[in-house]
Amino acid sequence: MRAISNNTVMTMEAYRSQAEVLVKSYLLADTIVPFTSVVAGILACKLVYDLSELVSMFYFRTYSSLTKTQRTEWNNRGMSTVHAIFITTMSLYFVFWSDLFSDRLAGPVTFRHSPLSNFFLGVSVGYFLSDLGMIFWLYPSLGGMEYVIHHSLSGIAVAYSMASGEGQLYTYMVLISEITTPEINMRWFLDTSGMKKSAAYLINGVVIFIAWLVARVLLFVYLFYHVYLHYHQVIEMHIFGYLLVFVVPAALALMNLMWFGKIIKGLMKTLAKKR
Repeated sequence: MRAISNNTVMTMEAYRSQAEVLVKSYLLADTIVPFTSVVAGILACKLVYDLSELVSMFYFRTYSSLTKTQRTEWNNRGMSTVHAIFITTMSLYFVFWSDLFSDRLAGPVTFRHSPLSNFFLGVSVGYFLSDLGMIFWLYPSLGGMEYVIHHSLSGIAVAYSMASGEGQLYTYMVLISEITTPEINMRWFLDTSGMKKSAAYLINGVVIFIAWLVARVLLFVYLFYHVYLHYHQVIEMHIFGYLLVFVVPAALALMNLMWFGKIIKGLMKTLAKKR
């Protein structure tokens, strides 16, 4: 028994070593990460979209009564929710818990990256390409021009950061704002399910207000303050990356403030009806 157990352990270790070599040599290799990660992101979107359709058919009675366009949007929102949870978790890790962008390390923070940080950005690029493709294909059912602008700016900035390795800290800061996506999608799900007058709808509105204020208003203030403190490093970036650090967050911040105004009006209207 002991000999068999040792052989089993050795076999498992051999497989683990082979898997590590496979991941490091191929999946996370610097030369092919931009391709493997983007393809992985697109395939993951397709998988989640199909799973959303399958699960919803069996567990949500509302789903069967929806129109074809509503079902497509339902599945699309399921896909965007999973991406938001994934990329927000990764972004919080790299920005606040990882040492990759710590000021304690030597060298400009604007040029730091790793195979893992590149890969996760590539997955996000795959999502933006998939979602943007669906928006164009079904335009304007899944969103108007503001969504096209938002996804285009985000996709270009994330793709450049992944390919060049520049400004990844600021890219991940902006991606933390995706934390508001699940709440926005949940509001649509509740509305579509006829629960607009429920307590869950009201609670959802309050959560959206708080999350939006923190992740899409205050966080951007912190981002610009960080850029100000590290401007001597930011200015060393390539001109295209330098412009992206200012133009994309500024444009997104402006859009966030516009949407925040609508959120406040909607929440006030909902609260007024509850009195």
